[in-house]
Amino acid sequence: MDIIQILKEDYQRFPLDQTYSIYAENVYFQDPLNKFRGIERYKQMIGSIRTWFIDPKLDLHDIRRRDDAIETRWTLSWNTPLPWKPRIAISGWTEMRLNSEGSIVSHIDYWNCSRLDVLKQHLFPLKTR
Repeated sequence: MDIIQILKEDYQRFPLDQTYSIYAENVYFQDPLNKFRGIERYKQMIGSIRTWFIDPKLDLHDIRRRDDAIETRWTLSWNTPLPWKPRIAISGWTEMRLNSEGSIVSHIDYWNCSRLDVLKQHLFPLKTR
């Protein structure tokens, strides 16, 4: 199956049943909160989303491949397990790099907002802003 099709299906199921076999063993991951190497650490991070987020959803808006690079545009949303259960949304994009075998060796997420903006969403839900 084509890696683009696999990624599209993974986004639809996120964070459940991700296709980890498309990642290199020493994959590099970075986002505004994390920076690490290794598929086991990547699996742990995805697992923590299932543990700490309520009803996570990853909407894929666009996906493009050019040579050894894949770029996706997305919105991640979830409810936080606070008493008022605010719905949080982060839009952004991902840049992935493939090795010669076609495995993802680098996955870097960028947010269209700051970490402070995300914190504000927890304190001031969308209904009140």
